Amino acid sequence: MALRESTEPLGAPWAKPLVGALDTYVVESEALAGNPLGDPSRRPLYVYRAPGILTVDDTDAPAIYDVPAVFVLQAYGGQLDKWLARQSFEPTFIERLDAIFASTDTPPAVVVFVDNWTRYGGAQWINSSGTGRYQDYLADEVVPFIDARYPTAKIPAKRGVTGHSSGGFGALRACMERPDVFAGGLVAHAPDALFEVCYQPDFPDAARLLRERYDSDVRKLLAAFAAREKFDHDEYGMVLELLGCQAAYAPELRLPFELGSGQTIEEIWRAWLAHDPVRMVSSHGEALKRLRHIRLEAGRHDEANLDLGAQALSAELVAAGVNHQFELFDGGHSGIAYRFAPAIGELIRALASN
Repeated sequence: MALRESTEPLGAPWAKPLVGALDTYVVESEALAGNPLGDPSRRPLYVYRAPGILTVDDTDAPAIYDVPAVFVLQAYGGQLDKWLARQSFEPTFIERLDAIFASTDTPPAVVVFVDNWTRYGGAQWINSSGTGRYQDYLADEVVPFIDARYPTAKIPAKRGVTGHSSGGFGALRACMERPDVFAGGLVAHAPDALFEVCYQPDFPDAARLLRERYDSDVRKLLAAFAAREKFDHDEYGMVLELLGCQAAYAPELRLPFELGSGQTIEEIWRAWLAHDPVRMVSSHGEALKRLRHIRLEAGRHDEANLDLGAQALSAELVAAGVNHQFELFDGGHSGIAYRFAPAIGELIRALASN
C-alpha cells in the first residue's frame, strides 16, 4: 500500500464547497493609524458574495448589481478568523451563511466581516480617544472600500449591520450615530445594554480577584497577562473586558470602581452610562424609526444578563415608537451562532424590498 496525492477537491466535512464565494483582504486603515493602544492599522477583511455576484475586477460585467450589503461586527474577544472556525459536528459560520443562499429565497447580497481586535480584546465599535476611531473605520473606510469593489446599491437604505454581544452594541451605535451610512436595518443578538445589570455586577468579583492575586494593582495583572503561556479567561478575561470598556467609554479616567473594595465610583460610572443603548434610544429615536428592519433577541439564560438588557432596550424602543422584532429564546450567551445566518437572511430580504 502507498499514500498518493489526490488532485480532487477535499470536500465535506473539511472544506464544504460554497455556492457563493469568500474573498479575503488585508487592508490598511488611516483611521486606525497611530491608535492609542498601538494596535495594528493593518487588518483582515472578509467579504462573502452570494452566487452570481462578481467583483469589479472580474473580466465580465457583474451579472447582478445594486445588491444590499450587510456588515457583521464581531463580539468582544473575537478575531476575524474565528468566523472560519469549526465546532465539532457543526458547519462553520461561513458555511451556515452560504446555506441560506443555497436553499432559501434570500436575495443576492454581499456580507462583510469587519475586525476590531485590540490588545484588550475589542473596541466596542465606537470612536474613542482611548482605543481609536473604530466607528470611522467601519463607516468611512470599510463601506467605501466595499462599494468600490462590489456591485452594491451604495445607498444607506440598502445597508444593514449585525452583531452579537459587543458586535450587537456596535450595530446599534452605527445605526444610531451614522444614519448617513447605515439606514437600512440592524440585528442585535444579546447586545451590551442596561449597563447596571451587564457590567456593574462584575465590579466586586474583579476587585476581589485584583486584591487577592495582584495587590489591587491592574499593572501587575497586565504584566502577568503579557507573560502568560496560555489564556485563562477566569484569571484575565473579566478585568481585560472591563479595561477595554473603560478605554472605550471613559478613557481619561480609571476603572469605575474602587480597586480595594469594588465600590462604584459614581462620576466615572456616569461616563459609562452615557454609552448605554438603553439610555441612548430617546435621543436617537428618529434615526431608528427610519430603519426598515430591527431585530433584537437574546437567550433567556444569558450569563451576562443581556436578556434583561435586551428586554429593557425593547421597552425603550416601544416608548420611542420604533417598530422592531423582539424575542427571548431558550439559550445563553454563547452557543447561539446557529441563529445568526437566518437573521442575516431576514435582514437581507428587508433591505432588498422596495
